[in-house]
Amino acid sequence: MITITMRNQDGHARTLHGEAGLSLMEVAVRNGIDGIEASCGGACSCATCMVYVDESWRARLVPRSEFEEDMLELAFEADETSRLACQIRLGPEHDGLVVTVPGEQT
Repeated sequence: MITITMRNQDGHARTLHGEAGLSLMEVAVRNGIDGIEASCGGACSCATCMVYVDESWRARLVPRSEFEEDMLELAFEADETSRLACQIRLGPEHDGLVVTVPGEQT
């Protein structure tokens, strides 16, 4: 199991556990994380699963795809740490991943 810490804008953190091969979005939805709407179901077409990746993890993730970049241009308050949770496919190398869910998605 992969351990993930998801914080909200108030700093409250929840520790989640997910299986390798699932997306971060799938784990968040299964655990009822507020703020992860995932309107498109993981098709990288809505930007409602955006998260801010902790600085210590940014370089350890696969770079954003062109599709993800395009969607993040439409996201509310996206910045250089923003990623779509549906585009982060979990593997053992993600154990300990820390992200923050924004207060608003759209």
